[in-house]
Amino acid sequence: MAHVVVTIAGRTYRMACEDGEEAHLDELAKLVEVKILSLREGFGDIGEQRITVMAALTLADEASVALRKLQAVEAELAALRQTEAEQRDAATALEEKIAAALEDASARVERLSRELQSGGGETPSLP
Repeated sequence: MAHVVVTIAGRTYRMACEDGEEAHLDELAKLVEVKILSLREGFGDIGEQRITVMAALTLADEASVALRKLQAVEAELAALRQTEAEQRDAATALEEKIAAALEDASARVERLSRELQSGGGETPSLP
């Protein structure tokens, strides 16, 4: 288990994390620090605990909004995949109908050709 020392709101914390996650944890701490500094600029000195809670709530709100957007995009992607599958099935069905129609037309042409070659004086009938 790795450890990282981060500074948030002027205080230093030693945090544990999984090996290889040190840089990520450091970036998260910087994100919290930036949010706290931004809130301090907007609200002034309203107390360390209150500004930290406001920063946490603001970041939680941003994460919640991002999660809802991600879920909407995932739902849209699922709908597009479903539409694609339906269109692929429709295209396959159409190809099968076209192939059957071509086979039928080919059989009729062959039959007409045989009738004409046999010299039948009758006018061939079309189905």
